Amino acid sequence: MPIPADWPTSEAQAFAEQERLRPLVRAQDDDTPNRLIAGVDVAYDDDHDLVVAAAVLLDRDTLDVVEETTAVGRIAFPYVPGLLAFRELPAVLDALAALTRTPDTVVCDGYGLAHPRRLGLASHLGVLTGLRTLGVAKTPFTFDHHDPDAGRGSWTPLTDPATGEEVGRAVRTQPGVKPVYVSVGHRIGLDTAVRTTLDLARRYRQPETTRHADSLCRRALAEALRTRTPAN
Repeated sequence: MPIPADWPTSEAQAFAEQERLRPLVRAQDDDTPNRLIAGVDVAYDDDHDLVVAAAVLLDRDTLDVVEETTAVGRIAFPYVPGLLAFRELPAVLDALAALTRTPDTVVCDGYGLAHPRRLGLASHLGVLTGLRTLGVAKTPFTFDHHDPDAGRGSWTPLTDPATGEEVGRAVRTQPGVKPVYVSVGHRIGLDTAVRTTLDLARRYRQPETTRHADSLCRRALAEALRTRTPAN
């Protein structure tokens, strides 16, 4: 999996690309189906310059795994907060391209519009592919929120402290556990993003899409390291 030749290699190039793509994000629902939902996630080994991405396609009604793929490659960009999409996307795009069926929606373990420049991984991926995307993160990054009520499905706004803009929601997916942080990626409204997250998180804090993709990419990374490391 080669890194694209025109992929940004500096922070300045990455910032410029985010500014270019940000106006292309569509934060509204459309009328396409929403049954086949993919989760994507990545695992790294920086010492070996190795990244593995996983894409796992689930049936939204049953939460059964329909298909899963992985992609292995070199790390595409250094670690810089706010620029993680440039580190992860080449591998994620390859994993998605290996699916034989096109997802109706892709759930990213990260941010969409809940990003300082309103172009986190989920939004970036959506604009590049045209797919409907949303982000479900484990932490609120730099944004403000109050804890939602303890019941499943309760939520509070995630707001930009500089502007007061609602950029996502803190959502309680299970009673009494920490919330997750849901934001629009592309071609979806925030209400729909929250409903989709709750549909996918019926038993655990994280959506099943994220749980499956996280497990798969970690296993695939371990296997890739085994095949690259000579036995003693």
